[in-house]
Amino acid sequence: MSLALQWAAKGMYITAPNPRVGCVIVKDGMVIGAGHTQPAGQAHAEVQALRTAAECGADVRGATVYVTLEPCSHFGRTPPCADALVQAGVARVVAAVGDPNPLVAGQGLARLRAAGIAAECGVLESEARELNIGFFSRMQRGRPWVRLKAAASLDGKTALHNGLSQWITGEAARADGHAWRARASAVLTGIGTVKSDDPQMTVRALDIPRQPQRIVVDRNLELAPQARILHGGGALVVTARSDANKEAMLREQGAEILLLPNADGKVDLPALMQELGKREVNELHVEAGSRLNGALIEAGCVDELLLYLAPNLLGDAQGLFDLPALEDLEGRKKLAFHEFSRIGADLRILARFV
Repeated sequence: MSLALQWAAKGMYITAPNPRVGCVIVKDGMVIGAGHTQPAGQAHAEVQALRTAAECGADVRGATVYVTLEPCSHFGRTPPCADALVQAGVARVVAAVGDPNPLVAGQGLARLRAAGIAAECGVLESEARELNIGFFSRMQRGRPWVRLKAAASLDGKTALHNGLSQWITGEAARADGHAWRARASAVLTGIGTVKSDDPQMTVRALDIPRQPQRIVVDRNLELAPQARILHGGGALVVTARSDANKEAMLREQGAEILLLPNADGKVDLPALMQELGKREVNELHVEAGSRLNGALIEAGCVDELLLYLAPNLLGDAQGLFDLPALEDLEGRKKLAFHEFSRIGADLRILARFV
C-alpha cells in the first residue's frame, strides 16, 4: 500500500477534479502491474495497473490488488473500476480508504464481494485521506479544502508600510510555495493584492500540464482590464456590485463575473466556498492580503495555514491577518501544528484550525 501511495502521488497535479489514486497489483510476491489515475476522462489507477500488467505479459488472475481509494462502482467519465477488476479475475482487493463519493460509498467493495473477490479496507487510511484532503472535503462538506499561504518575518510581518515585500523569504521557499499552488484546483486573491502587486497567480516554478483557475475577490469591481491576473482568460471575478460596463470590459478579457453579495454589501465568502464546491474545486489555495485573510478566517472559510517564516525582523510593518481585537483569550482562533519543515533558510509551518 505504501508503494500504491507513491504511485498516487505521481498524479498530484493532473487528476483534479478526480482524486489522486494509485494501484499496485501483486502476485506470488512480485509486483506485476502499477499505475495512477490519469487526467479526468482518462483511465483510473486500477485500469492503468491492469494495462501495465498486460503489457508485461503478466496474468493477473488470482492476484492481489492494492489501491489507495475504494474502486468506483458507477459510470462517470469512465466505466466502473470495480467491474474491470471483476472481469480481470483478481482474487483480492485491499483499499486504503472508502470512497466518500455518495455514488460509491461502499458500493465498490460490495460489488467486488458479490463477485467472490475478497475485499478489505483500512490500510494506511490516514495517509490516503491526506493525499486527497480536498476531494474528501468537497464530497463530505460540499466545499473545497482551503489552504491560506503567507510568507512573513519572525515577527509576523508580510511587507513594509510602503508595500515592499519582495522578497522576505528565500528562493527555495518561493519555489516550494509554487508547488503548493500547483496542487490546488484554484488560486484565490483579493483586489488589494492585485492593485498593489499586479500578480499573475500562475505556477512558474514547475512544469505542470494545467494551471489552477485564478479567482479575484473584488467587492466593487475595481479590477483593471489590463491586470496580469486576467492574461490568458479563464479568471473568475467575484463581486458584490453589479456594473454592466465594467463587467463587459472584464468579459472581453475572458473573465467570468460572479455576483455574490451578502447582507453587508460585501462578497459572501461562505457562499463562494459552496459555489466552488459545485464547480468541483477540491483544494483552494489563498494568497491574499491581511484584510481578505482576516475576513476568510472570521467567516470560517480557512482550514489550514501554510506559513513560511524567514529568519529576520521587519519591525513596525504590515501584518498577516486583519482580525478584530479581543477582550480575553477565550476568543482566540485555535490551531494545531500539523507539520514543520526547513525550506532553505526559512521555516515552513502547516497549522490547521481546530
